Amino acid sequence: MNDIVTPAKANLVQKFAASRSGAWLLARVGHHLDRIFLRLSGERVMLSSLLVGLPVVMVDTIGAKTGRVRRIPLLCIRDQQQEGDFAVIASNFGQGHNPAWYYNLKAHPEVSCTLYGKVSTYRAGEAEGDEYQRFWRYALATYIGFPGYKQRAGARHIPVMVLRRMGETQKDEHAASGMP
Repeated sequence: MNDIVTPAKANLVQKFAASRSGAWLLARVGHHLDRIFLRLSGERVMLSSLLVGLPVVMVDTIGAKTGRVRRIPLLCIRDQQQEGDFAVIASNFGQGHNPAWYYNLKAHPEVSCTLYGKVSTYRAGEAEGDEYQRFWRYALATYIGFPGYKQRAGARHIPVMVLRRMGETQKDEHAASGMP
């Protein structure tokens, strides 16, 4: 078998990532390792995808405060009703505050996303009501860590950002994003 991760190993890694200590570690170093591995793989694969067996999207957004390009790998929750669209969950590993990328998407909703080496432009919007519940159900079915993150987040509402494709997929990620 050529796969790096078997379902049993992926489940074990997911359980570690969902734990308090695993979430603490991943919140601090996971995205840095993903960026390195993505660069080494020619923008095709992220380490977290290989280890945990979950779809990860690289989101290029503009910083809400700085105006600078920010690149962050996020768990991709596919829309089962609209092919090509997906959501990202602002759980921040169950911390008591929303992640910075959430505020970036709110301030600058047009983003470039790389998924499996393909780049497209998306518009982000915060899910509410039935749409929020639908994507939260998808998230729970995708990753075992979300219930624990919700519990650790306490009273903080965990936002769900839905990304809807705006244009055709591009091959050159920098041309698609218009970013250096």
